[in-house]
Amino acid sequence: MLTLCFATNNRHKLEEVQQALGAGVKLVTLEDIGCYDEIEEPFDTIQKNSEAKARFVWDRYGIDTFADDSGLVIPALNGEPGVYSARYAGPQRDDKDNIRLVWEKLADKSDRSAYFITVITLMLNGRLYAFEGIVNGTILPEERGNNGFGYDPVFLPEGSEQTFAEMSLQEKSELSHRARAVRKLNEFLTRNFQ
Repeated sequence: MLTLCFATNNRHKLEEVQQALGAGVKLVTLEDIGCYDEIEEPFDTIQKNSEAKARFVWDRYGIDTFADDSGLVIPALNGEPGVYSARYAGPQRDDKDNIRLVWEKLADKSDRSAYFITVITLMLNGRLYAFEGIVNGTILPEERGNNGFGYDPVFLPEGSEQTFAEMSLQEKSELSHRARAVRKLNEFLTRNFQ
């Protein structure tokens, strides 16, 4: 069995990823490996921040690891909030504040299209691999649902009648940007290591 560190302590992410990964992979968290550092995300792209987190764990702990970075991209807002999605309305990282700011900025816009993107960077035996997942959708003018986190209550995926926050974990795991990137990661691991 392959053991990988998932460079997060976010339980929501961990549940989603465990749901999507095969039984042949054992996940450990940053806490499990004794990493209590706040890992910097200094870059202005999702790809670079994902890579920075994976490299940090590999360089410090020498453990095969993967990290993800995700963002909500709204073309009508010139790609905002993008890499700043979690702290869009400020360093307090409050989901409700972030949603309110998106609504404010979209108030005079007719185009409410958006997409979520996740980039997963895997550091395995010192080599770097990247996997991307994207899901297109629309920003709703009201919140719907109580599941999920972040922008899930206002994001309606293309072809769905439910927001991410209205879906069960299983339903979201079949559709989400993170799940799509994790599937690519899983296919790579299955092909090469199982």
